[in-house]
Amino acid sequence: MKKILVWLLILFSIVIILIRFSSKIEENVFGIRPASGVSILSTPDSATVFLDNQEIGKTPFDNKDLEVREYNVRLNSDGASWQGKVKLKPGTVTIINRDLTVDQASSSGEILALDRGRGITVISHPADSEVEIDGKVYGKTPISINIASGEHTILVSHPNYLKRSIRANLPDNFNLTVSVDLAISEADLSAIPAPVMSETAEVTVKQTPTGFLRVRDKGSLSGKEIVRVNTGDKLILLEELGSWNRVRLSDGTEGFVSSVYIEKVKP
Repeated sequence: MKKILVWLLILFSIVIILIRFSSKIEENVFGIRPASGVSILSTPDSATVFLDNQEIGKTPFDNKDLEVREYNVRLNSDGASWQGKVKLKPGTVTIINRDLTVDQASSSGEILALDRGRGITVISHPADSEVEIDGKVYGKTPISINIASGEHTILVSHPNYLKRSIRANLPDNFNLTVSVDLAISEADLSAIPAPVMSETAEVTVKQTPTGFLRVRDKGSLSGKEIVRVNTGDKLILLEELGSWNRVRLSDGTEGFVSSVYIEKVKP
């Protein structure tokens, strides 16, 4: 009887080990690698997709047969881009959804990833964003919420940023991690505090996709176009405001231009 119990305990231990390390055994013994997938969406669509600096297609993009590891993902579309690292999990599809803009402060999006567990975890940029799921406020990011499986609507908000609403399905026995980037609201892009330049600096307009650079009445893509300047034109830099800089033209006109397309003139 004791021998039978001992053998049962041994068999039970073997089963536990096989379950715990099944993916490693498949890979090392049978040469089978666990697969994972990625689904990439963008606005606008037809953005070029790069995985580890290799061009692999256009959005919307799907690949359900990728090696389980971390990838460097980059999206490009007419001067607008996004780049981030994504760690894929075995047997699941990670969803990337991005709104692409030239101005990074106006860029937003989310990454949805599944892993074994339960509930929904929300992290965000900026942090301390309020999380509301199905109309109920749960707290501020980063936050883990024990919630039943099924379809949920997740709303992430923060003062001075545009709200982001995400609809997602949470399968049984899985945890859904939602990583959200919020776009700063247009009303606040030109109101970002920054010191006035103590010395007058001169900048040159770089090459642009359109061959010219728009000068706007506020630091936002929604700002009204005041005038256009050409590649090589020199401007006076008044303030550095992150993605937008306030400049003065040779005729005294002042406005905002994208910092991506200007460079300081070396003294």
